[in-house]
Amino acid sequence: MSKKAVVIMPGTQAILSTMGEHIKMARLRRNLSAALVAERAGISRATLCAVESGAPSVAMGIYAAVLHALNNMDQDLLLVAKGDVFGREFQDMNLLVRKRAPKRKGVD
Repeated sequence: MSKKAVVIMPGTQAILSTMGEHIKMARLRRNLSAALVAERAGISRATLCAVESGAPSVAMGIYAAVLHALNNMDQDLLLVAKGDVFGREFQDMNLLVRKRAPKRKGVD
């Protein structure tokens, strides 16, 4: 059974590539070798290369393991979708507003 091809939109691919570059720069700023980071993350150097190039076929857990190997940068994943402005506006539009029944006239 072969793997299913991942279809990634060009904008998303650009984001993954940029994220991979950021991960590589974080590794280089810390003066860590690819072999050391791969070992810490429990992956091969080839997989680390795929992460640093922004390959869409790499599992999210691998990205998290690499970020953790770079001195606990995996905490940054908590920022993903944190400021979901569109989602919050959409949620607010769908909130039901309770209406009060009209007051009855002449009842005391």
